[in-house]
This record gives sequence, C-alpha cells and structure tokens, in this order.
Amino acid sequence: MSSALAEVLAAAARGEFPSPDGSTTVVAQPGARDAGVLALTAHSVVFTDEDPEWVRSTLAATPGDPLAATMHPHFLSTLMARSGRGMNTIDLLTVADALPGGPGPGLREIVDPDHPRVARARKYRDEVRVWAADGGVVILGRGVAGRWEAGIEVDEAARGRRLGEWLALAARRLVPDTVVWAQQSPGNARSVRTFQAAGFRPVGAEALLTPLTAGH
Repeated sequence: MSSALAEVLAAAARGEFPSPDGSTTVVAQPGARDAGVLALTAHSVVFTDEDPEWVRSTLAATPGDPLAATMHPHFLSTLMARSGRGMNTIDLLTVADALPGGPGPGLREIVDPDHPRVARARKYRDEVRVWAADGGVVILGRGVAGRWEAGIEVDEAARGRRLGEWLALAARRLVPDTVVWAQQSPGNARSVRTFQAAGFRPVGAEALLTPLTAGH
C-alpha cells in the first residue's frame, strides 16, 4: 500500500489514529475503483478525486452534527451524484493481526476463476483467493488501498456451530500480510460478534463508493 489512505490505514492497524479534533482529511483515491469515507473517532478521511474544496463546502452545508457530517445521507448522496457512484451500506471496519499456520484441515482452495463466489469477489477485490469448508467459505483479496480483506459466508444449515468464527480465524492464518481487514454491516450483529470473537477489533466506519458498473 503506497497511497495517503494506505498510510492512514496502516497506522490505524497499529493503533495509531489521527487527532480526534473533529476535522476531515481529504485525500486522493487510492485507485480508480475505490472512493469513499472512513470515519474514525472525531476524525474523518474522505478519499475521492473530487475537488477538496467542493468536499469541504458540501460538508459545511450538511445539516446535523458536524462530527457526523461525512456519514450523513445528505453528504454521501451528494458525493455519489457528483462522482457517478453508488454504495451498499455503511460498514463497521475491523482489523486483526495475522496468525501463524496454514489453512488447517477441512479447508480446500477453490481455484476455478469462474466460480460464482470468486467472480463476485473480483468485482471489489484483486488477487482473490477462496477456500471452502463444509458449510461455508472464506475469501481473501486486496481491497481498498491494497489492503488484504477477508469475507466469510456460512450456509444457513451450518449456523450455530461457530463455523463463522473458525473461518474468520482461518483468514488470519491465510493472509499473506501482517494484518487482515474485514467489514461488517453494523445491523448484522451476528457477523459483528463472529469477527470480534475471532480477534478482529473495531477501527471505524466506512462508506465505500463504487462505480455504478460494479453491480449497483
């Protein structure tokens, strides 16, 4: 990771955050695919190729609490309209340190690039790899600013056996880096609990804006 956003993320993974002074940092997009907002404690980072002065004036005109302006629907919808992008949700962004070891028994890698889970993940990540277990999958790939991100899926019939936690722990062993990131929808309390049980710690909130051709 070599962008300004990547530096913020790398520091956050170490537990080092910007000053909680209520300000907003505007940086360039790390690449053509990814734009959005990262909201930390009393400090936000907007990563976009739009004019920084426009970003700041739009935030100033956003109603409500200034500390929450970057995640306000007014600002996000205005930014989407200007940039021609869409979004799915505001996620909880979490990170965990890598663990030693390999995938362990019970995981097999899916190498078919046309497999539906692989194809879907490649819309949002690069260097995607997917491992399947009995009842679920774990997905790794390079996402925002080149960070390694994990996703898991658990079949409904396999729920209640802590398979999700096992898959999230597997991601920590499989990632080819010192840390691995994961996003969860805050309303999906089961997913939040699963990743935190696997050692993922909250960093902030993230609204990822993607090109409308990426499935929106």
